[in-house]
Amino acid sequence: MNNVFFENDKIYIRNVKNFDLAQTLDCGQAFRWKPDENGVWSGIAKSRFIELKEQNGDIVISGASKSDFEEFWFDYFDLGRDYSAVINQFSENKTLYAAANASSGIRILRQEPFEALCSFIISQNNNIPRIKGIIDRLCENFGERKGVAYAFPDAETLARLTETDLAPIRSGFRAKYIIDAARKVAGGEIDLESLKRLDYEAAREILLKIKGVGPKVADCVLLYGCGHIEAFPKDVWIKRALEEYFGGEIPACAKGAAGIAQQYIFYYIRSNA
Repeated sequence: MNNVFFENDKIYIRNVKNFDLAQTLDCGQAFRWKPDENGVWSGIAKSRFIELKEQNGDIVISGASKSDFEEFWFDYFDLGRDYSAVINQFSENKTLYAAANASSGIRILRQEPFEALCSFIISQNNNIPRIKGIIDRLCENFGERKGVAYAFPDAETLARLTETDLAPIRSGFRAKYIIDAARKVAGGEIDLESLKRLDYEAAREILLKIKGVGPKVADCVLLYGCGHIEAFPKDVWIKRALEEYFGGEIPACAKGAAGIAQQYIFYYIRSNA
């Protein structure tokens, strides 16, 4: 990116378009980002802790090296995608275009697949504050400390645990699903990295082999953890929106980028509820 500058141990993304920190980090696709009273967001992903803030139209990142940004954060924040072009693609449908413009700062995060898998298993029949609490306790109890934060535990660590071991995180019925997912990944039955290269339908079928993973969780993992932007997770809100605004079907102009459309629709309907 020719608008990225490295100065005084900080990374500046100048005049970045379609990247609003609050819209992106607090829209329900990731659960480990927190803002402070000054609008500085902090979080940890793949054992890397950073802070971000918006400043005069720029995004300023603290705590990341040049190599970390180029090798990890650039892809994590999906900075190689032209979201303006995606929004323009959606202009063929008036309602979807309005939703996209209302939430045009959302980017789809490319999260570590195992963290995404466990996070959305935990999300089932749950609310966001409780999801965040369970994930925080999971990391504090079983993750490696990285400075001021705890990394998400890897599959091998969780695969050695029992439901009783997970009792401190208070995940309820989801504990057995977390362990099943960890054992299938650690044992090689499920290769999450390979899902990024498979076509969407084939990748989805593999995820559905994990206990507790239904169509919605599988689509969340594929969208947020594997880069399949054609995945379209459907919860109660989205199903209602499809019926009310789109005749029950995702608009044809969203083909190939339905996951981005889903985020715009979700933000739009929640903001206007």
